[in-house]
Order: sequence, then C-alpha cells, then structure tokens
Amino acid sequence: MTDTRRAHNAAEPDSATPEAAAPAEQGQAADPVEALVREAADLKDRLLRTLAEMENLRRRTEREVADSRAYGIASFARDILAVADNMARALEGLQSELKEKADAGVKALLDGVELTERELLKVLEKHGVRKFEPRGEKFDPNLHQAMYEVPDPSLPAGTITQVVQAGYMIGERMLRPALVAVAKGGPKTTPLANDNADGQPSGPGTAA
Repeated sequence: MTDTRRAHNAAEPDSATPEAAAPAEQGQAADPVEALVREAADLKDRLLRTLAEMENLRRRTEREVADSRAYGIASFARDILAVADNMARALEGLQSELKEKADAGVKALLDGVELTERELLKVLEKHGVRKFEPRGEKFDPNLHQAMYEVPDPSLPAGTITQVVQAGYMIGERMLRPALVAVAKGGPKTTPLANDNADGQPSGPGTAA
C-alpha cells in the first residue's frame, strides 16, 4: 500500500518546477511594444520642452538686443545733455534787445549757436532722445522734480509754473527728469451767492 502511494506521488508534476512557473513569468514580463511607446512619449515630451526653452531664449535675446539698441547710448546721451544745457543757457541769457542791437558779426554768431542747438536736438531725437518742457502741466513725480513752490492762486495746486531745466526721455524710459517750479495753493471753491441759508441752491428751476 505504501509503495502504491509513493508511485502515485512520483507521477504528479511538481508545481514549483521551472516548467510550471514559466507561463506566469512570461505574463508578468513587460510588453516590448508598450515600453517603446512609453519611451517615444518621453522623448517627445523632452523635445517639446527643449523647443519651448529655445523659443523663450530667442524672445529674451531679441528683447535684450532691442533694449541694447534703444538704451545703450543712455550714458553717452546723458553726458551730451550738459552741452545742450549750456547752449540753452547761453541763448536764454541774451536779451532780445541786445541781439537786435548787435552788429552783423555777432548776429551771425548767435544764429550759428541757435542752429547748432537745433541740430543737436535733432540728432538726439534721431537716436530716441526726446526733450520735454512740461510748463502748464500737472506735476508728475515720475517725470518731474520739484525745486520750489510758487504761490499762485490763479492756477490749481500742483500745476507746473516754470521749467528750471528741461527733461529728456530715451525711448519709453526717463533719461533725466525736468526740474520745475510748482504752483502752491490755487483757487478755492466758494459757496454760490444764490445758495439758501439751509445750503440748498435756489437757482433756475428751483422753487423759491
């Protein structure tokens, strides 16, 4: 009886043998096609990221080149403004009567100075440097620098009454603020003469 059981057990296959485990291992193995698809998707994602970075780099480089062209002369232009200021002061210091009484040689010299000043401003404008004199405009701390206040009740407070030194822009940026004098005070609002004692107006269309 014992020999029969032994023979039966020997005839049954062992489930732990490599032959029995092979189908299970093959089912768990990664599909090569699926692996290639994942790899291709990863490479595509990397390519798109690289292209986006290159596009951002191109745009940033274009902006830097444009800024360099527009504002690269800022330091040089700021030095040239001193020359323009001296020429303007020299012309402003000459009274019109003195110019009219001057002889032909002096008039020719003054005309030459005026022509040189205009040509200098044209050259500055050609390179993006623009002069501005904001007299009569509202004071803007981003564009103007107040030197002193002027009591002038005929103007609203904060109005520029005098330009001590002209300002300059380079492109869209401030090269030098304008030095200005600003009106102090200004007109005050007063009650209307035809207002009632209770503060209600009694003008046309209002019952008395």
